[in-house]
Amino acid sequence: MAGGARYYGWTIAWALGATTTVSWGILFYAFSVFLRPMEADLGWTRAELSGAFTIALVVSGLVAPIAGRWIDRHGARALMTGGSILGTLLLLAWAAVRSLPPFYLVWTGIGVAMACTLYDPAFAVLARWFDRGRGRAMMIVTLLAGLASTIFLPVAAWLVELQGWRAALVSLAVILAVATIPPHALLLRRRPEDLGLDPDPPLEPASRFAAPTAGSAVGGSFRSLLTYPPFVWLAVAFWLYGLASVGLGIHLVPYLSERGYPPTLAALATGAVGAAQLLGRIAFAPLEGRVPRRWLVAATLGAQPLALLALLGVPGEPGLYAFIVLFGISRGAATLARATLVASRYGPARFGAVNGALSLAVTFAHAFAPVALGAAHDVLSSYEPALWVLLTLGVVATAAVVLAEPD
Repeated sequence: MAGGARYYGWTIAWALGATTTVSWGILFYAFSVFLRPMEADLGWTRAELSGAFTIALVVSGLVAPIAGRWIDRHGARALMTGGSILGTLLLLAWAAVRSLPPFYLVWTGIGVAMACTLYDPAFAVLARWFDRGRGRAMMIVTLLAGLASTIFLPVAAWLVELQGWRAALVSLAVILAVATIPPHALLLRRRPEDLGLDPDPPLEPASRFAAPTAGSAVGGSFRSLLTYPPFVWLAVAFWLYGLASVGLGIHLVPYLSERGYPPTLAALATGAVGAAQLLGRIAFAPLEGRVPRRWLVAATLGAQPLALLALLGVPGEPGLYAFIVLFGISRGAATLARATLVASRYGPARFGAVNGALSLAVTFAHAFAPVALGAAHDVLSSYEPALWVLLTLGVVATAAVVLAEPD
């Protein structure tokens, strides 16, 4: 029974929701908690520390198209299991580093682990297992993983305070291994046909706003996509959007700490952004198909510069609370917007390759932003001038996505 309650695809969706939550929380979000204790212990600058995360993001983007093509051809079981094992071993190596070259080497490997365990491979799996239920399956994963920062920023901060930063990394490595390796190895399957099933059938008529477009005729290679203007505008939009989304996500804890918030409270506030992401994902699903796609995605991206305006322009806790809600809603909805745009335009058979190409296109924004913010802080002793620049670029990103997606 392909579309019923016992359809195995739902088991995969819930399993990936759990594993991506842990992988995002430990491999991605927890890094910001370790910036200040490592800076104090090892004497490295904020830019030097952020540079490791930049390396990881560059590597992750470069590996993403390869991982996507692998999943399209072979499935995700071996890839995601190997990524979890690699991530676990590298967290243990990170706990032992005492100089910058090994630290950067560790984060080069973590970039590979990210490409094999985060949203891109999970969405490629779900695109193959679901048709009618694809949006719901992706929402399950993103709703659970939206709690990654909410859970793991406070947990990481508590472990650092209790154990010190090196022992805290060992504890996180154990959590990553136990929570992700067995589900990836035991539960993932390449496609429903391997179990004698069909993807859940498209029983409902397609919305006039969600129907596949001419992009379904475009090749999946990065070179061919660069000649397709809607893809180029989409890449520009998410490239600019990612500057603030990733850069501020990494530096928000130290930024709030410098504004006078205690480190634990700063971590909790940053984690609350993850909880606010759930609001964006819950709101996006029912609006998709009812609102013209370009305006829905434009509103999603446009909430980010509004969030930065609240953070910078509204003093005290009201500005912080408004930022948490707007920034979280934008980040949450943007994840679904990107995945559903690719799936609807290019189809499930090439989702891994095309989404990997888009990841490569935007990865340099993700990589550049953390180290640029760290360097700006080192030079200016303040994050705020750089945040005003990010606000302006967020407005440009909103305009670019309008050009990317015809009605």
